Amino acid sequence: EIGKLLVELSKSQDDEIGDGTTGVVVLAGALLDEAEKLLDKGIHPIRIAQGFEDACEMAVKHLGDIADTVPWSEEKLDALYETAATTLGSKIISRFQKQMSEIAVNAVLSVADLKRKDVNFELIKIEGKVGGRLEDTMLVKGIVLDKEIAHSQMAKEIKDAKIAILTCPFEPPKPKTKHKIDISSAESYKNLYDREQKYFRDMVKKCKDSGATLVLCQWGFDDEATHLLMHHKLPAVRWVGGVEIELLAIATDARIVPRFEELESSKLGTAGLVREISFGTDNDKMVVIEDCPNSKAVTVLIRGGNQMIIDEADRSLHDAMCVTRNLIRDNRIVYGGGAAEVACSLKISEYADSVSGIEQYAVRSFADALEQIPIALAANSGLKPIPTLAAVRKAQIEKKSARLGVDCMQRGTMDMKEQKVFETLIGKQQQMLLATQLVRMILKIDDIIQPSDKF
Repeated sequence: EIGKLLVELSKSQDDEIGDGTTGVVVLAGALLDEAEKLLDKGIHPIRIAQGFEDACEMAVKHLGDIADTVPWSEEKLDALYETAATTLGSKIISRFQKQMSEIAVNAVLSVADLKRKDVNFELIKIEGKVGGRLEDTMLVKGIVLDKEIAHSQMAKEIKDAKIAILTCPFEPPKPKTKHKIDISSAESYKNLYDREQKYFRDMVKKCKDSGATLVLCQWGFDDEATHLLMHHKLPAVRWVGGVEIELLAIATDARIVPRFEELESSKLGTAGLVREISFGTDNDKMVVIEDCPNSKAVTVLIRGGNQMIIDEADRSLHDAMCVTRNLIRDNRIVYGGGAAEVACSLKISEYADSVSGIEQYAVRSFADALEQIPIALAANSGLKPIPTLAAVRKAQIEKKSARLGVDCMQRGTMDMKEQKVFETLIGKQQQMLLATQLVRMILKIDDIIQPSDKF
């Protein structure tokens, strides 16, 4: 049951901040360990919960005091790139940290409303395609459709395209009731065929008359319609999904047309360039729509050797985008590498001296739990955890600096400002608040009655 709660905790951190999911679980686990030791000493769970709450309040306040502000503007984006790179440092795609952090930041800035300090993630579409290398990942200022142009002889590149977006099927209407047609002569078959052709010709004519140079249809159309469209030099893409249709309408300023009768030039969207790109030896194709008038919608096209790498890159880029969004909302940061946790731990140990009563034990335990994050960082970096933590604590006390953390990359300096390792203040504060709330909730559970087969 506790395991499920920890998974929910990680999801809460992901929904709220988008990053720091591992840290929040490590911290909650460390707090639960400390709580168990205190319970063994006979301290009441409510007193432990109160002590943790007081310590957490002090830690969040201290984080605000030691936070730095990173100045950034649309011309000077270094701070955003560096924060995104810190997030990607622990991920599989960290080999291409610089390229991926630039893609994440540029994608967020393309859709950000800087006046309201708001980012609409629905306008960022992440598309993955197996094949190629991870470094072939690119940001498209427009929309990528995992479709191909309906006929191989249609134009593959359309400049200054006028786009008709249809949600009606490109075929003759079908009666709703069951029907059966008896054809007894070649004459009646020819009439039926001519009638069907007339439907198709009228549909294509309406598209041509509206001035469209590209047709995007939510439904399929058969070979007859494809042939006629190709004959009239009108490229088309079929089976475009509902979400893509909406994104395309936003990006190209088009109106979605539900019936051919309503198709007119005022409802067409525009795009500077529409092109079909093909990948690899098996000729996988995609349609890219670029230079849209409302270029708020962007697509990140991820390439990779297999689906697992693409899924991991997707998650990693999502984390980096969330961190960039948080920095746009609030540009205060704290230093990573365990520096913030050690600084808070020292401050809480100092504060514990002023706490009277049993709660003092819990406050000190909270300080000890915070040290589990730098210990885990040191262990994962192949360093000796305890001596490394002791060195960081000693350096912070002597230099009175909250910027000193674990030198995971062995660069010869503990100063995280020099190493450019930092994370958003709201993300770190949220970690501590969520972990403390969860542990307090667990402490209030007296017992779990397991259902058994015997009654």
